[in-house]
Amino acid sequence: MHAHLVFVTKYRHRVFADRHLTRLEEIMRAVCADFEAELVEFNGEADHVHLLVNFPPKVAVSRLVNSLKGVSSRRMRQEFPDLVRHYWRAQRLWSGSYFAGSVGGAPLDVLRRYIEQQARPV
Repeated sequence: MHAHLVFVTKYRHRVFADRHLTRLEEIMRAVCADFEAELVEFNGEADHVHLLVNFPPKVAVSRLVNSLKGVSSRRMRQEFPDLVRHYWRAQRLWSGSYFAGSVGGAPLDVLRRYIEQQARPV
């Protein structure tokens, strides 16, 4: 199964530079591997990220998303102290909501190109 996931930062704060997105991709690839899933494509901008994930049917999307957001938030806070000021009260990097859309067949290639074309901040 393929899913297009989009996570936005808490309060849509524009917190990510290229170095943050590079590390987020590494973290999310590792989390996907733990779920026997594959991060097919990853990209993002200063206030959100796009993921194209291929995962087995035994994995609930909500569990995968909770792990992706929780682990990445915790590790980013540990590794990038400069992000802490954006966490403010809640100590969370991500908004509580997310987008998840199932993908398959011909649109998969179209979606992959869309994610590749997302502009990275300088």
